[in-house]
Amino acid sequence: MRERGVIWRLGASALAALTIAGCTTLLGDSTGVTHSRTGENPAPVVPEGTDPDDSLIGRREHPRIIASFGGVYEDRAAEVMVAQMAGKLLSAANRPNENFTVTILDSPEVNAFALPGGYIYVTRGILALANDESELATVLAHEMAHVTLRHARARSNKVRTTQIVDRVLGGILGADLDTDQSSARAKLSLAAFSQGQELEADREGIRIAARAGYDPHAAGRFLSRMGRFAAFVRQGETDVEEGDDFLSSHPSTPDRIEAAVSSARRLGEPGEGVTDRGRYLTAIDGIAFGINPAHGAVVGNRYIHPGLDFTFAVPGRYALTNTGDAVVAVATDGAAMRFDSADVPADVDLAAYLKSGWVAGLDPDSVTTGRTNGAELATAEAATEKWTFHIAAVRYQGQVYRFIFAADKGSERFSADFSETIDSFRDARQSDLNSIRHYVIRSVTARSGESADSLARRMDVRTGGEELFYVLNGLFPGDAIEPGTDYKIVALK
Repeated sequence: MRERGVIWRLGASALAALTIAGCTTLLGDSTGVTHSRTGENPAPVVPEGTDPDDSLIGRREHPRIIASFGGVYEDRAAEVMVAQMAGKLLSAANRPNENFTVTILDSPEVNAFALPGGYIYVTRGILALANDESELATVLAHEMAHVTLRHARARSNKVRTTQIVDRVLGGILGADLDTDQSSARAKLSLAAFSQGQELEADREGIRIAARAGYDPHAAGRFLSRMGRFAAFVRQGETDVEEGDDFLSSHPSTPDRIEAAVSSARRLGEPGEGVTDRGRYLTAIDGIAFGINPAHGAVVGNRYIHPGLDFTFAVPGRYALTNTGDAVVAVATDGAAMRFDSADVPADVDLAAYLKSGWVAGLDPDSVTTGRTNGAELATAEAATEKWTFHIAAVRYQGQVYRFIFAADKGSERFSADFSETIDSFRDARQSDLNSIRHYVIRSVTARSGESADSLARRMDVRTGGEELFYVLNGLFPGDAIEPGTDYKIVALK
């Protein structure tokens, strides 16, 4: 769970998730590329031939996107590399009067997208998956193409027709539509580019990358690996969250990969362009992998949030997961728990908040108030035709957090699970913080006599183990590796 802005909906599978949810300019003076950091809201130069409203749209949505995707990820080496690459691509696109703002988002999702006004976003997840500069260059060039071809503006216009989403979210859950994550992500999903626009951006992006000197065949190569990675994440054997990733809006179909390969062949043979694998892996060495523990970490059946200084535990029969937008636990009998946060004014007491209408089927007579380990607490029960709920609101250090337990029918055990979890909510101790695992990408050099299999065995099984190694490096079991060549592993920080 991130620091703020999460909501929930109750669905057919107990708890179906619905997310509501320092500044440096690099090369900006000569290349038209800036890199945004936390709190920045730059005012880019309006490109020639575009509507001045484009920059206003981008500036308005920029902080919402940052809030929706975990904030800005700050890593100096990665920032410099991305800005330099974007500068080369902008020159190759022959757009000397345009200005782009490139932001690295602190999200493990493999994602990239663009907004009108030259706002381009890549996640640290997509940086971790790419193997060389040419692969990331094709992603950046693809998003630049969406902007220069005015696709991003068309997408924004489509967003304007989706006010129904705002009304639904606001009406059902009282969401703050200026800050909530669900609104931002729902709009991005509803405003997905058409297949024709994607293919057009592919073709133009590959041409831009090739003119910048990069290997144009990297596009097809990276699309194929993203497909493998998406399949791996769906297996659920890694801490990487599955969200609205790049492939959900940029499907890696065989036809699309074939079209990318065909476009690249018209520009040159494989191996003719620059890849800069060694420099790329050096730049991303040490970047965070998986869900950022600063946004909360799962250790066994305990959830710990270092930044917000609290922890709680669920009973041992529950499997606990941090999805990035919420914390979810599912028991062996199908009962489920969801933990999230809510914006509740300080002058609204928690009992009144529970009775304010956002809980379907609430029994007002069940509302009780008290404290848990010093924190203000209110609890309630609710029931619908199919589900029984126990709900708690906890006010801790000025912020309200919610526990929602759901089961197909109530029982003493279900009630005891709820009480045990609520009673466990407390301040985080140093021993809790010391138990958190921080994973990062490391670049390792293959030694003589080593194989892909021996390198893969360096991977922690909790990260996805050997299979993840092969996916991250575009390898398969038994593949030969080159001594002296760098490869990626996921390691403890």
